Amino acid sequence: MNEDRIVQRIYSKIEEIPTLSPILQKIISTVEDSSSDARDLTDIITNDISLTSKILKVSNSAYYGFQQKIGSLDRAVVLLGFNMIKSLAMSVGIIKTLPVQSKGSYFSRERLWIHSLAVATVMKHLAETTGRKEDGDALFVAGLLHDIGKVVLDQFFAEEYQQILEETGCLESLSVCEAEIKHFAMDHGDIGSILLKRWNFPSAICDLVAMDHKSDVPENVNAADVAMLHIADILSKEAGMGVSESITSTEILESDLEALGVNKSDIDSCRDYLTDAKDGIYSFYSSLG
Repeated sequence: MNEDRIVQRIYSKIEEIPTLSPILQKIISTVEDSSSDARDLTDIITNDISLTSKILKVSNSAYYGFQQKIGSLDRAVVLLGFNMIKSLAMSVGIIKTLPVQSKGSYFSRERLWIHSLAVATVMKHLAETTGRKEDGDALFVAGLLHDIGKVVLDQFFAEEYQQILEETGCLESLSVCEAEIKHFAMDHGDIGSILLKRWNFPSAICDLVAMDHKSDVPENVNAADVAMLHIADILSKEAGMGVSESITSTEILESDLEALGVNKSDIDSCRDYLTDAKDGIYSFYSSLG
């Protein structure tokens, strides 16, 4: 099958994934509207009882560690902040929208989301470390969704994808991305970006997801964000967050450290932060169930 036919197959399968609910579409529009405020967001979310319940459950998880129970969305906004609630609403809504894992799946969806939560947590922390706290919540979403293309491949191309993973021998290795490109003419980052664009996600998040395992950063993409994703991905794998024991750690590139403006001491601190956050990350994931 030629490359164009393969690409057409991927697009056609992505079209089979449900579009986002009207609530989620409104949330994303609100995220993009600089004039929106907390009241606009809470008014939208409270129209979806299930989504509201999930957000409150996550807000009360050990991930945030509040002593008193958060009983209302308004209180969650006060404690977590407007931007974090936006990020949670988008993240929870996306995970609810995706198809359930098929019986023939080769890899664990649970491990994928735990790894993704670890990456998201590290990215938010690195944003704060590098003086970009205001960008931390959007980067959290990008980290959480950076492997969403794997869900598409696992859902619709299970046998072909299983063969690729078995041949490369390692679910997270760079060789998997190379094999994905050889077989599908794109890797899971590209596929995830296509899906998020279909769902009208902010272009900055879509473009960053596409750069998951790429080093040549185009001018329209923030090189520091790409470096942050690369570093967060490696640190999460080092920590064994959601990946199999066969994974070998990848060395962090000096070019990524320079692009992000951090040093090895900063990275060591980030490793410690992730270790301390482990229990909270697992609690966050269990709250999504």
